[in-house]
Amino acid sequence: MHTLTSAAVSTGLAGAGAVAYGSLVERNAFTLRRYVLPVLPVGRGPIDVLHLADAHLLPTQRRKRAWISSLAELEPDAVINTGDNIAHPESIGPLMEALEPFRGLPGAFVLGSNDYFAPGRKNPVDYLVRKKPKPRTPRLPTDVLVGELRDSGWVDLTNARGRMSVRGLDVELVGVDDPHLHYDRYDEVAGPADPRADLTMGVVHAPYTRVLDAMTADGADLVLAGHTHGGQLAVPFYGAIVTNCDIDRQRVKGVSRWWPGANGVDSAQAPDDAAWLHVSAGLGTSPYAPIRFACRPEASLLTLVPRP
Repeated sequence: MHTLTSAAVSTGLAGAGAVAYGSLVERNAFTLRRYVLPVLPVGRGPIDVLHLADAHLLPTQRRKRAWISSLAELEPDAVINTGDNIAHPESIGPLMEALEPFRGLPGAFVLGSNDYFAPGRKNPVDYLVRKKPKPRTPRLPTDVLVGELRDSGWVDLTNARGRMSVRGLDVELVGVDDPHLHYDRYDEVAGPADPRADLTMGVVHAPYTRVLDAMTADGADLVLAGHTHGGQLAVPFYGAIVTNCDIDRQRVKGVSRWWPGANGVDSAQAPDDAAWLHVSAGLGTSPYAPIRFACRPEASLLTLVPRP
């Protein structure tokens, strides 16, 4: 009995230590991921694309804002923002202050659920079962946020197509509103990739398979997404427990390959014409679950190079 009691105490202390580390240290341990993706035509590029996702910014989070601003030192050629920017109605000003160094750069954005609705207290079990979200929290000033991001010169891809020129490259863009809220309307933007473009990029907040399949079936070379937080709480040597959408765990963060029907199939089995997929683990957390474990908050610098 004494052995069992000691084991229980040790387990409890380890758990408390993990919670303390995740909430006090790791959630503020911002890191930059770098990837090289061969998606451009031969003889074109390279270009550097900064992918920002899931800041979930509160007005008081000065450290996070400073770190986002510091990414301008990377001198990216373009910025893609995949949503869930704010967590409070007064966060838009601080967000735009953090993004000020990127004003005027080519860029594009889509929205996530927390750009529409304030975060709220939830039953933690809801995260482990795929329940359809039913927002009951106050609306956020989404129109103001969208106006500010547009004023930065970024393309609004809310169920829309667009174009941007990046160091002389013609980039075709196709985006949808948040699939997690079932706001996506891909039928409104569907169509084959423009063969005249140097790159066709899909942009979405939550990487649901219905959207990834549709974008890649239409010929997207690269798809960027966020939303998953990389699982937020991961198990060392195992990885994410859940993805908070219907994508498989192996693709919960980082770079992989995608093609229609890829879900659950290893990227090593990808056909030659499979698209590249980058899912960012993002920068933030809900203010009601301010913890990360074995999944540091991140932004990514994607260096796009010619195909072999």
